[in-house]
Amino acid sequence: RCVEVFYIYFHAGRVEEPYVSITKKRQMPKDGYSEEIEKEVGQAEGKLCTHRSAFSRASVIQAFLGSAPQLTLQLYICVLQQEITAARSICMVLSLLSIVYGALRCNILAIKIKYDDYDVSVKPAAYLCIFMWRSFEIATRVTVLVLFSSVLQIWTLPVVLVNFFGFFFYPWILFWQSKSPFPENIEKALSRVGTTIVLCLLTFLYAGINMFCWSAVQVKLNDPDLINKSQNWYRLTVYYMLRFIENAFLLLMWYIYRTDIYLYVCAPLLVLQLLISYCMAVLFMLVFYQFCHPCKKLFSSSVSEGLLSCFKFLCFICKPPKSTILTEKAEVRSENTDEAWSKATDSQKGNPHQSISSNA
Repeated sequence: RCVEVFYIYFHAGRVEEPYVSITKKRQMPKDGYSEEIEKEVGQAEGKLCTHRSAFSRASVIQAFLGSAPQLTLQLYICVLQQEITAARSICMVLSLLSIVYGALRCNILAIKIKYDDYDVSVKPAAYLCIFMWRSFEIATRVTVLVLFSSVLQIWTLPVVLVNFFGFFFYPWILFWQSKSPFPENIEKALSRVGTTIVLCLLTFLYAGINMFCWSAVQVKLNDPDLINKSQNWYRLTVYYMLRFIENAFLLLMWYIYRTDIYLYVCAPLLVLQLLISYCMAVLFMLVFYQFCHPCKKLFSSSVSEGLLSCFKFLCFICKPPKSTILTEKAEVRSENTDEAWSKATDSQKGNPHQSISSNA
């Protein structure tokens, strides 16, 4: 692909192309109105766009199926050996940057897939928010997994398998619940077995991404494009709440069973720093969706409204039923009545002359 891209780029414009295609994109709504723009796209530009899209997907695959395990392994070795060499530190920095770049490309791909009809332009502030969000989230997640695996090696595999297979089978469970027909229009040349293999590889990549961070591209097998194009704030909220609880639990297990290699590490401070780092990731994510998302004008509801509805739902769940409240109020009233009656009786017993005079 690289060779073909350079060949097309350096030979573009020398020979007149036989035909061009016309694409139609809509602008972002301004004052409630959205204009449609037509643009001519030549063969060379179309091929370059196809290759660029393939490079973006390849960077996502390489990041989460190559760099993420590599970063986890190298950090695990550094923790056990209690030594960080220059070569290993460079390898870890490059791996982290690769994962963050892959997650950033995943976000941009999700935006362009969901809003394919619009001319999307991502501003530098949005790139910065995504970079900070993904950096804090991935670095915290990898560190938590390494700390837990360094003290409880036996339980590392069950934790990883539960996470991985949970996300791997989740799209399939939704597909079976929807009772939709098996997707046949992925590729005409593929048989049913080939289509199943392609879908399994897609869900495999989806599970690998969600192991380390939130996948901006949500797989939906009963959709013709295999992508869920709706913005589901509840799924996003549930994911980050469960992930925060899981990270806190793994850190608690590390704190309880930590060994002598952490003798010179302030464990409570490290736990607090990691939890704050994950909260910082969530904060940058909220800033991105609330202020920097290029298509925030197309949202049916904002992040603040989604969070407010989630808090209302949680408060409704935690709120006791009305019958319990009425019962408690009745008990309090009866107790107050009994106390007043006992006080009146005691006062009458303590002042006999007053009671006789009052009776007279």
